[in-house]
Amino acid sequence: LVQSSCHSRIFWMKLNKLFLQGKFFQLEINDPYAGPILLDEKLASRCGYVQSEDVWGNPVFRASVLGCHVANEADELFSLTVNIKVSSFASMRAAVTYTYPMYCSYSSWASREIVCEENYMEVSVKTDVPAVSNDYTVAWMSALPETQNVAYQIWQLMFVSPSGRKRIMVSDAAKLGYSFNNTLSRVYLRAPYYSNESDISVVSGINMNMVTSTSMYRQRWLLLLIDMTVSCPVDGTSFTDTTLTWTVPSVIPALLLQESTFLSKNILMGVDGQGIAEPDKNNYLLEHNKTHIGITIPIGAEGGKLKASMNLSVSDGLYGIIYSIDLFLEHTWTDADWQTTKYTVIKSITTPFMPQIPTVINNTLPEEKIFNVAFGHFLPDVSLVAIAIGNVPFTLREAQHRGYKIYETPFSNGTKGFILEVSFDDPYVLKEYVNRNETKYTLLVNYTLSVGPEMTLYYHSAEVECVIADIEIPEAVGYCDEENLYLVIPGFGLHQYWNLYLGTKLLNRHTAHTNGYLAATNSTHLILQIPLFAVGVIYEEVSFQKIKARFDVALRKVRTMETLQIFSVGCNFNPPAFIVCHPDGTVMISAQMKTVPGIDMSKTQLRDSSCKPKEYNEGHAFFKFHVTTCGTSVRFEGDHIVYENEISYEKETLPGRSQITRDPDYRLTVLCYYQAKETVMLGAFISEPSTSRPFGSGTVVPGSNTAVYRRIRRALNVVSRVSKNESFMDFYEPNVAILKRPTESVFLEVELKDESPDAELYLDNCWVTGSLDFNSTPKWNITVDG
Repeated sequence: LVQSSCHSRIFWMKLNKLFLQGKFFQLEINDPYAGPILLDEKLASRCGYVQSEDVWGNPVFRASVLGCHVANEADELFSLTVNIKVSSFASMRAAVTYTYPMYCSYSSWASREIVCEENYMEVSVKTDVPAVSNDYTVAWMSALPETQNVAYQIWQLMFVSPSGRKRIMVSDAAKLGYSFNNTLSRVYLRAPYYSNESDISVVSGINMNMVTSTSMYRQRWLLLLIDMTVSCPVDGTSFTDTTLTWTVPSVIPALLLQESTFLSKNILMGVDGQGIAEPDKNNYLLEHNKTHIGITIPIGAEGGKLKASMNLSVSDGLYGIIYSIDLFLEHTWTDADWQTTKYTVIKSITTPFMPQIPTVINNTLPEEKIFNVAFGHFLPDVSLVAIAIGNVPFTLREAQHRGYKIYETPFSNGTKGFILEVSFDDPYVLKEYVNRNETKYTLLVNYTLSVGPEMTLYYHSAEVECVIADIEIPEAVGYCDEENLYLVIPGFGLHQYWNLYLGTKLLNRHTAHTNGYLAATNSTHLILQIPLFAVGVIYEEVSFQKIKARFDVALRKVRTMETLQIFSVGCNFNPPAFIVCHPDGTVMISAQMKTVPGIDMSKTQLRDSSCKPKEYNEGHAFFKFHVTTCGTSVRFEGDHIVYENEISYEKETLPGRSQITRDPDYRLTVLCYYQAKETVMLGAFISEPSTSRPFGSGTVVPGSNTAVYRRIRRALNVVSRVSKNESFMDFYEPNVAILKRPTESVFLEVELKDESPDAELYLDNCWVTGSLDFNSTPKWNITVDG
């Protein structure tokens, strides 16, 4: 329950806080004559008592051996009895009283001793002075008129302050908070800080509280005057992020009459009431020079205590630490007037609030797929009470029941941290597909901690990421039959990480159906069947003998559209007849014309008779031309542009049968369909036809003299004119040549005057030529915004 000691003529008593935990206690001073006296603040400062706590929270009681109620034997043996009352109730009812006597032996008194305690200043002086001869009594008395009014055999005090002089009787001193008395060989004065009779002075940059006084005693032929001046430091502490420094003046002029005779004899520092003979072994630094004595303590050094704390003046609170240490300094010096002075200062120092930013250390091992996060460093009085994972709160018990591992770990400097382990597969862990084949796992955690004995709650959020290559990019398999290309693609990750694209279009079921693909899925794969002449097939080589075709699908990331892989299948085909319509308007036809008797395929032609086959044999003819040549016509059907031409055979007399002739109307109609909205201006392509994605679909329609494919055309009333500017208010006259540079705009207005309800006008595919011939070349497209 109690520990006690005696150091530097101070009683030290420490109570065990564990014994007093959850209880109330009071201290009483047990006076041998007056009985128990309850200790309070006024009594403490006047009687030389201090009641406080050490840095560890243990109640501490200190008392001067010259204090009130102390039994004094010849100024060498001192005893004091303290009653410790303990109760479970704030009213102290049913209290248990523990009587604790303390003893102190102290005989090595200096001529003057000064104690600067936390709540009082005390000076004691020896009173052994030589007798004064009768021959000098009259002269002595006349020389000191102030003493004439000193009453016989009564001590009086004279205070000197900026407000003037004040003389009081000792009996009145207690009313002002002072305590003055004498022992067998000493007289002492105890004064509170900042009394009305005190003054603040600055010594070597340190503020000092000073009481200047003289005690006076007159008995017959003896007049005793004793200087009772006392001066104690009231500041002198400074702090950095890593150290605290306490500075006390080496020389205090108010305590010296002849400063030139000052000689420092010994300086001793102590911690928690214990003197430190070799401060450097504890990393303490004790320095002194002619003006200052300095003690420097590293923050967190042994003997002091670090305490976790919270600054609640900011939003959400700020975590930090406070360091406290109980120091004392004992300085002994000599001078010509006082012989020896022992000057003791007891100082409890606490640093200001020092903010600390907790550290989050990611110790995750990716191969284990478990987050391992260390959170620290914290003092022992900090506890983890709850966490939130992905903004979902858990108590520690709930978190551990869910499978999260949480435990404390000690660090070498006496602090501790908290370890949290969470699986990558936990549903509250965020998962994001990144880069080519990696997943970024993100753990969002919010810690709730209890700080200090006040159990103030502190919250800290952390975000920890780990990227691992745990996604396998799929590989496709391709093959062909006589009429189709096939791609077999693994289904894992489709639509979750990746999508399939055909050019710039998302390849979904709608796109597949529209383009004539067949899409089938099983438990593991997507199977695409692409007909040879479907939209999207690339014709790398088209000749009279074969078609070399390829189909490409891009694997792209869902969010960023980044292309990760191109799945491709290519094969050679030998179809008996085909038509290929390229996006740049190039048309390739392999026409099969089976007639009886056979015809000379070299005599076949397109509408423009100069357009002959590039290659041919007995039953086939191979044509290659552009939709703007060879008499090709153009029309709109719904949302398609249709280019049309015809393969025909020149009329001739069949060999050996001069009376039999071929009907000149026999022909094959060739159609190329292009999506109107996807029409690309002719001449805008820079790719070769062999590497360009096919843009249209083609149809070959056979015809004869008995079944001729004809299109019935209806004349529409359409009027067009060219405006001189964008206002469309001033127009050029009809049949007038208009000269324009290639970069100048042409403002064209086309009006449909037909009132038929099923007639619509689309202004598109407008061009100019060098002649009035509809099919003449070259052509220049003039429609930009129609």
